[in-house]
Formats: sequence, structure tokens, C-alpha cells
Amino acid sequence: MRNVTDSFLSLGHWPSAGSFGFNIDILATNPINLSVVIGVLIFFGKGVLSDLLDNRKERIWMAIRNSEELREKAVEQLEKARARLQKVEMEANQFRAKEYSEIERDRVNFFNSTYQILEQLENSKNETIHFEQQRAINQVRQRVFQQALQGALGTLNSCLSKALHLRTIKANIGMFGAMNEIAD
Repeated sequence: MRNVTDSFLSLGHWPSAGSFGFNIDILATNPINLSVVIGVLIFFGKGVLSDLLDNRKERIWMAIRNSEELREKAVEQLEKARARLQKVEMEANQFRAKEYSEIERDRVNFFNSTYQILEQLENSKNETIHFEQQRAINQVRQRVFQQALQGALGTLNSCLSKALHLRTIKANIGMFGAMNEIAD
């Protein structure tokens, strides 16, 4: 306890007011110095530190706002791009379906026209065959008729007199002319 009393007694022995000196007792002076420095820093540095923190806070908020605005713009652009993509996909599907239907319609039209052409060719072939058959039949008829007529004329020439012969020729020529008119 004596040490404590000595320290209080030593407080009564302060040097006179006019002198200045260094206290080299670190344990006694260090907390006082620290409290003075901290007090001065708090008093004078409070405004500067507050301003620095406020500026930093404002920059952070501005960065967040800018980021949000950029994100919103990016989301809008993404939605527009998705809408355009869907529109283009729909148009492509419609175009594809239209082209497929056109191709199918052209294919059906091609088959139909080919079938009609083949049918016309078949009809033309059949008509040509029928015409050639009729022509061949007519030629055969004419030859048979000419040969029969020549045979009849030969028989008549040998059996008939000249007057009867001329009358028969005239009648046959008239019949032959009538047959030619019918055949044509």
C-alpha cells in the first residue's frame, strides 16, 4: 500500500507551472497520449471520415443503380430478341409448311398432268390404230372391188355385145362414183 500512497504523494509534487519537461514514464504517459490522439482524430477526422464514407457509399449505390439499369436493359433486349426469335421461327415454320404444301401440290399437279398426257397419248395411239385399220380395210375393199369389177368387166366383155357392154359400163361407172362419194 505504500507504493500507492507514494504515487498519490508524488502527485502533490508537480513541477512549477513555468517549466516544461518530458515524462519518460511510458505507462503513465502512453494512455494519455493515445486518448489525446484518438480524441483529436475523432474530433477533426470525423467530418473527413464521414465524407469519405458517404462518398464511398454514394459510389457504391450509383454502381448498384447502374448495374440494375444495365441489367434491366439487358433483360429487355433479351426479351425483344426472344420475341424476334419466336417470330422468325414462326415465319420459318410457316414458310416451310407453305413450301412443303407447294411442293406437294406441284407433285400432285405433275402426276395429274403426266397421267393426262399419257391418257391423251393412249387415246391418240388408239385413234391412230383405228384410223390405220379403217384405212387398211378401205384399201382392201377398194382392191377387192376393183378386182371384182375387172373380173366382171372381163366376163361382160367376153359375153356381151358392144351396145350392152357400153350400157353396163355406164351403170358400173355410176355405181362406182356413188361408192366413192360414200367412202369419202
